[in-house]
Amino acid sequence: MTAYEMMLSESQERMLMVLKPEMEAEARAIFVKWDLDFAIVGETIPEDRFLILHGNAVKADIPLSKLSSSAPEYDRPHVPSPDPAPLPQIPAITPIAALKALIGSPSHAHKAWVYEQYDAQVGADTVVAPGMGAGVVRVHGTGKLLAFTSNVTPRYVKANPFEGGKQAVAEAYRNLIAGGARPLATTDNLNFGNPEKPEIMGQFVGALEGIGAAVKALDMPIVSGNVSLYNETDGSGILPTPTIGAVGIMMAEDLITGQPQDGDIVAVIGETRGHLGQSALLAEAFGIEAGDPPPVDLSAELSSARALLANRKRIHAARDLGDGGLALAAFRMAEGAGVGLSLKTGDIGQLFGEDQARYVVAIRSEDLAAFMAAAGGVKVAQVGRFGGDRVTLGTESATMAELSRLYRTAFAAKVGV
Repeated sequence: MTAYEMMLSESQERMLMVLKPEMEAEARAIFVKWDLDFAIVGETIPEDRFLILHGNAVKADIPLSKLSSSAPEYDRPHVPSPDPAPLPQIPAITPIAALKALIGSPSHAHKAWVYEQYDAQVGADTVVAPGMGAGVVRVHGTGKLLAFTSNVTPRYVKANPFEGGKQAVAEAYRNLIAGGARPLATTDNLNFGNPEKPEIMGQFVGALEGIGAAVKALDMPIVSGNVSLYNETDGSGILPTPTIGAVGIMMAEDLITGQPQDGDIVAVIGETRGHLGQSALLAEAFGIEAGDPPPVDLSAELSSARALLANRKRIHAARDLGDGGLALAAFRMAEGAGVGLSLKTGDIGQLFGEDQARYVVAIRSEDLAAFMAAAGGVKVAQVGRFGGDRVTLGTESATMAELSRLYRTAFAAKVGV
């Protein structure tokens, strides 16, 4: 027989838990420690019945199997999302101007103005604070660490709900892998417009199918979730936003949390093709949201992750590649470490393309050959070097000081504070 515990937090968020009876005292101690209200509200029984009692009086007695087998299903009419507009001729832009367009936008500027207003410590066990990829906390009293992240790219989901749903899971997976964690599970927060409109319901269905395919392939089961529908203003729905939260686990010695060092090589794990459809660069620099989002090869995601984890002891720092591609991710790594950056190519697609299943890492030059050998056939490309006091993209450069000022002040300036 299993007891049920219900917790009620100060914010009135409710959670229902299923516990073994012998674990009740341990669970109670945890609730008391964190000042959480709780109550035992019932227990499981061997019979196929769902009983609701008030005192000793039975107020409802329902066959439990019928609740699952005969309950109404939410299956509204839906239509597939139309193909996105074809990608137009991409306007000319220099690499540094493109980088400035991203780091000067509210979506991609430094977010310290937001997160520094909140306490990021969790029982003094926070290991990786906001702004450095997935957050990481110690499991107190053990050698284990838990990593947390959340991800979604709404413009991908709007353009192609199936691929966008897959990508939300894949990016959460990569966030955890980049920190050295083994992904465990996900939760979803499904935010959509009015599902009574067939096109909105089509987004919902497509995204769920993509999420389902990804969590199965990446072995990240969904263990909880939330649905928020009818999100509209004046009849216009929000972008489909199926946010994926994910958690991973690692031993403390497996954490990848360093920073690039002067002289480190910039290497990319995974294949770069320069996919610019639905990219952050086109959206921020030109207001263009067109073309297909980058396809998500789940087999490649697994292979690239294995290549990174096989080399974790050689890596000084790592980030997954998503919005903004290589240029934005490498810039953030260098800026956070207070060093410069030089990338060999000036090609816009190679710098800002958002091909999936990729990571950028900082390693010592003498480790490159061993790194490639341990990658198990996954492509590893040396694309530049960290160091100096400038950011060089191909033949164009700017001082890191200038770019850092823009990056760290743009968000507050854009929101008028």
